[in-house]
Amino acid sequence: MTQTSTTTPQLPACDHAPNPYSGPSKADVQAARAKFVNPGVLTYYKDPVMIVEGHMQWLFDETGRRYLDGFAGIVTVSVGHCHPKVMEAANTQNNLLQHTTTIYLNPNITAFAEKLASTMPSGSDLSVCYFTNSGSEANDLAIMMSRLYTSNHEVVALRNCYHGMSPSAMGLTAQSTWKYPVPQGSGIHHAVNPNQYRGPWGYDDADAGAKYAADVEDLIRSTTPGAVAAFIAEPIQGVGGTVILPGGYLSKVYDTVRSFGGLCIADEVQTGFGRTGDHFWGFEGNGVTPDIVTMAKGIGNGAPLGCVMTTPAIAQTLKQRLHFNTYGGNPVSMAQGLATLNVILDDDIQGKAKDVGNHLLASLESLKSKHLLIGDVRGKGLMIGVELVKDRTTKDPATAECAAVFEKAKDLGVLIGKGGLFGNVLRIKPPMCITKEDCDFMVAVLDICFSELK
Repeated sequence: MTQTSTTTPQLPACDHAPNPYSGPSKADVQAARAKFVNPGVLTYYKDPVMIVEGHMQWLFDETGRRYLDGFAGIVTVSVGHCHPKVMEAANTQNNLLQHTTTIYLNPNITAFAEKLASTMPSGSDLSVCYFTNSGSEANDLAIMMSRLYTSNHEVVALRNCYHGMSPSAMGLTAQSTWKYPVPQGSGIHHAVNPNQYRGPWGYDDADAGAKYAADVEDLIRSTTPGAVAAFIAEPIQGVGGTVILPGGYLSKVYDTVRSFGGLCIADEVQTGFGRTGDHFWGFEGNGVTPDIVTMAKGIGNGAPLGCVMTTPAIAQTLKQRLHFNTYGGNPVSMAQGLATLNVILDDDIQGKAKDVGNHLLASLESLKSKHLLIGDVRGKGLMIGVELVKDRTTKDPATAECAAVFEKAKDLGVLIGKGGLFGNVLRIKPPMCITKEDCDFMVAVLDICFSELK
């Protein structure tokens, strides 16, 4: 049996020296936060990290300690923290004009919208943008547009899904830990989660996609006959624990929903912009074209920015009444979004996500062969989940163990996320500038974390 070294691996080299920090102490920030910031604004870790600077895939705390960012600010930093080309575009626009609403013309919004539309599949008719400030807003708007366009009300989402934290987006979300005991929208129905690791039809079932999809048709027929407005799903569930939809699932569901007069929405907040490697958009990997695409997070490399992309016909629904977003489409966010998209396209970020992601997935599979705690390694590109179980046969969730690995990895210099319905999935979704050497360091750290749990 291969012996695991408990020596802390060396961080890969970095050519960036952080600026000296002269602000308030960590203790003072914690005290002020406890007093003045809503307690619902959570922090990661028993001993929270105070991040004061970032450079590409690296983050620095107030002491100058460097961490490998394996979570990209919750899958938000797509091309790297403070990427020079993105910062140059944002800073230049800040010096020219910080804000003007879309009631006035500005070239930034049209330039970004046109470039963004060019990334959609050829011939899809997805070409019209409405910019928002967040993914929650984008999903809210997509549902409203679906209801206006179809004159129907009912919406089908998935169990274990996550679509945002506004009241109506929370209604779409099915993870109980993300919901509050107050009304969060009406007309929402949740279909069976097509999870091949935990569900009744597994990875070895070639018909799993069709079998899971049958529940959507049953749900529509039994609860929303003739009244379905939309079906919404992430091509790969993010917060839900990197659950990949079975082959053929979305195509079958899309056909069913459209046959009942509904629209199909792809929530690309975490899967878009090349992160899955094989395709620019997650829905492309499922062989479908949605009627509406929602996006945020990686769209602006950290800017408060979201978007709803749809067809000209569906977009016309918002002409029925006045609809307005004061900050959506503001010139600074548009400049940062366009610069981010240019970097993604010009530097083949999608290709890098595929190459580096395949390397990381293979390395994590090797860890699985060494550590029985790892029940499943899954993902595409740089959207990866590692599900931990106490027993591979019963699949009893190893929630406490996941938390322990999560904490120890931080202590050794790697910041990752965790999620899943049981809180037992390590979520690895780094900035897409990460290298294979960085991934080797991350895997070495996780190896130590798992070994110490034994």
